[in-house]
Amino acid sequence: MTRTGLQGLIVTHLPDLRYLSGFTGSSAALAVTRRTARLFTDGRYTTQAKEEVKSAQVEIVSGPPAVAAVQWLAAQPGVDFAGFDPAFTTVADLARWKAALPSRLRRSLLSAIAAPLVEPLRLVKDEEELAIMKEAAQLGCALFDHILTFLRPGLREIEVAAELEHQARLLGAEGMSFDTIVASGPRSALPHGHATQARLPRRGFLTLDFGIILKGYCSDMTRTIHFGTPKAQERDAYQAVLEAQQAAVAAVSAGVRCEEVDEAARGVLRRAGLADAFTHSTGHGVGLEIHESPRVGAGQTARLLPGMVITIEPGIYLPGRFGIRIEDMVAVNRNGGQVLTPAPKALIEL
Repeated sequence: MTRTGLQGLIVTHLPDLRYLSGFTGSSAALAVTRRTARLFTDGRYTTQAKEEVKSAQVEIVSGPPAVAAVQWLAAQPGVDFAGFDPAFTTVADLARWKAALPSRLRRSLLSAIAAPLVEPLRLVKDEEELAIMKEAAQLGCALFDHILTFLRPGLREIEVAAELEHQARLLGAEGMSFDTIVASGPRSALPHGHATQARLPRRGFLTLDFGIILKGYCSDMTRTIHFGTPKAQERDAYQAVLEAQQAAVAAVSAGVRCEEVDEAARGVLRRAGLADAFTHSTGHGVGLEIHESPRVGAGQTARLLPGMVITIEPGIYLPGRFGIRIEDMVAVNRNGGQVLTPAPKALIEL
């Protein structure tokens, strides 16, 4: 805040708020000055906020927490202007905040920050965060091991998703990171093929993309398996995706540009004649949110930093035929990348 010239800051994006204060509730706002911080929430969280929040004073309010936070900032000595993140502030929010201020401050107090302040702090994980994320990733691998014993042709995709999610809870997950993707047969060609009533085929691919939340942090992994004996073209396609994924993992290291990691995967698929079937970026950051910066894609010049956790997930999608995706979580270190999801990647035939 000092470097950017801000005297005050209002934080309303819940993952940012949790990162700064420890609060895990669903309704709150954090007001920060250069000297102090105060978290505003409602009466549902009186006990929870006092237990969780160690780095700010807690105030329970009856109205909207963000309005109370703005009014508090306006009353602080030395705070003539305060910033807010426009990525997480609606036009309606801003109008409400200004309406709650004295008329003399409505034009001058609040201003959009030019660049996020909290998100860049979240990109690099400390040792405690990395330990949690490793545990979350290992839980995901255990789920994959379990689901291999459950799968059989004829099951509905939603039954597979339900079993994954049920077992995740039994193993200690707080929930799933996102809607579980179970896409079988021709539906495997849908990059985000959420589970449906479709039955698993006697012969064909099945893509499983899932993640869990543990202590607030997300995991993310994808494996594609095959029912029956694959055709030569299917086997070759799978091998190409696997080699692309391994090449991108090998390219991960501190200082490397994100576009270089993307090209490592894309180049393998280009040489295999499958580049046009790879229709998304190679990966993304993971942490308190399932999709965080950086984006690992073409034209992304941001450099990887030690402590970042990213996904590596190249895939190919041939509409009406099949799709294949393989995804790992990778922790960036100074000399390379550590795969956090070491579940088998060689083609599994059931």
